Amino acid sequence: MKLPLNTDLTGKVAVVTGAGGVLCSMFSRALAAAGAKVAMLDINEEAVTNFAASIREEGYTAKGYRCDVLDKASLEAVHEAVLKDFGPCDILLNGAGGNNARANTDLEHYNPGDLEREVKTFFDLEQPGVEWVFRLNFIGTLLPTQVFGMDMVEREGCNIVNVSSMNAFTPLTKIPAYSGAKAAISNFTQWLAVHFAPTGIRVNALAPGFFVTNQNRDLLFNPDGTPSARAGKILAATPMGRFGEAEELVGTLLFLVNNEAAGFITGVVIPIDGGFNAYSGV
Repeated sequence: MKLPLNTDLTGKVAVVTGAGGVLCSMFSRALAAAGAKVAMLDINEEAVTNFAASIREEGYTAKGYRCDVLDKASLEAVHEAVLKDFGPCDILLNGAGGNNARANTDLEHYNPGDLEREVKTFFDLEQPGVEWVFRLNFIGTLLPTQVFGMDMVEREGCNIVNVSSMNAFTPLTKIPAYSGAKAAISNFTQWLAVHFAPTGIRVNALAPGFFVTNQNRDLLFNPDGTPSARAGKILAATPMGRFGEAEELVGTLLFLVNNEAAGFITGVVIPIDGGFNAYSGV
């Protein structure tokens, strides 16, 4: 893997949650290519072990672990395994997250008479779906930080990187729970940065704009491969006029975990969005 920065993580242990997905498996590969020993955690054991195997085939060090980020006992068991396999955690990347259709509305706006139509309105959002989204994104970041952060508090040069979203800056239509949950991640990043500042742990977050992943592919493209109406609106509001490439997130990640380059940076949430957050629409 060609890295955009010469960040040297030799001797570091990195733990990545959500590593069975498109973006976090790529983050794992980048950290491994920079020299880290990478523990890849995901509830989908097959996906994460396959990704880890492909990283090892490239000559890097990685291992996949089945882990439920909403189950502290599961996290603690994996923590013990990682300690045995690699040693204490130096870098924690909290990438586990996602949305749920039960927490979405069908339409961008409420229109008079929608209650009589067969559309899912704000009033039809399902409490279990909304709670699932908040738990996965927020609790799924808090618990890994509690478990693996214990390795960091008495050691120098450690980093936590959370994954927020452009939804945290400006909520997108139809997905109120996901937008709110990511806003919580940004706030939590700042809180953790202050809380852990005396220990030397730096805590920052990535806020990706619009990247095509397995979770959103069907929302962004029609069956014939053309952009959906929603994708058209996204691209019209992105000054660079395209979706991001997953590899374009790597430079920011490697910068944030580089203690020489970013040693005085903590509590920031960096948009990587092609200008989406800067554009007013006019």
